[in-house]
Amino acid sequence: MKAVLMDGFGGVEVLKVGEAEKPAPKADQVLIRVVASSISRPDLVQREGKYPPPPGDSDILGLEVAGTIEELGSDVKGWKVGDRVMSLVGGGGYAEYAVAYGCHLMPIPENMSFEEAACVCESYITAFHNVFVLGRLADGETAIFHGGGGGVNTAAVQLARALTPNSKLIVTTHPDKEARVRELGVDLCIDFTTTPDFSGLVKEWTLANTGKKGVGMILDHVGAKYLKPNMDSLDYAGRLVIIGIISGIKAELNLALMMVKRQEIIGSVLRSRPVPEKGEIVRLFTERALPAFAERKVVPIIEQVFPIEQIRDAHRMMEEDRHFGKIVLKIS
Repeated sequence: MKAVLMDGFGGVEVLKVGEAEKPAPKADQVLIRVVASSISRPDLVQREGKYPPPPGDSDILGLEVAGTIEELGSDVKGWKVGDRVMSLVGGGGYAEYAVAYGCHLMPIPENMSFEEAACVCESYITAFHNVFVLGRLADGETAIFHGGGGGVNTAAVQLARALTPNSKLIVTTHPDKEARVRELGVDLCIDFTTTPDFSGLVKEWTLANTGKKGVGMILDHVGAKYLKPNMDSLDYAGRLVIIGIISGIKAELNLALMMVKRQEIIGSVLRSRPVPEKGEIVRLFTERALPAFAERKVVPIIEQVFPIEQIRDAHRMMEEDRHFGKIVLKIS
């Protein structure tokens, strides 16, 4: 089968399209003929040799797929060959065929394209799980989502607008993306290039607009550099969910203040979770969030669709942060 392969680890130059062995599904898996996948930030980290796939998963890049079921494992129930599906995968998304666990499958709504479906599983499930399950964002609360314009950030904003329409949303973003971020329904945009310590502005804005001195939850992928301003921006009983560490892994924390304000810091990753645990996350997403896609209340934002042969260009676009929303890879 055709797939994206790597000549070692490094920059985009290690990526190439070649032939790989077609995978075979286990009893609890299905074989998917992949129509589209997407580019995710962890793909770039894996390409650099810093994020190996979990044991037993494919070492081919790609963490989500959309396509049709080609073959069913003997233990898989409720699906049939030919069904249009989207799924999380532990690896192998950049290929003509990929295997996925039956409990990780979701049906593609009739009015959704394969390209749109390829955007859902990694970014939107990540946003849903961390904002609404772990972060417990309630309707009417205020939240900060860092990194305006990225796949998880736009997913979080869209889902919050659909599932907690009365929440107030603050997004840190580059000024080049501010106008498009505001169009999503964000209440306050903060330019992270000029305001690295955003806590003062957050406290001032929340006091004027909500009567509180801070926010209820924060979704952060920046890590060490943002720990102090994040904690300073949280209100009493606020929750900080950390899903990335691009600025580093070590930072000082005022434990006494965290205790007095009853704040929570929650670390979270999706890829390495056990199969049943990810299956439960998918079930909750299917039940609570997928109807919003079927009703077109949430429509995945696609910056560009690249054919598989242009995989280097797709990775380069993400590396240079020239995208808004998702970058899609068309496989077949």
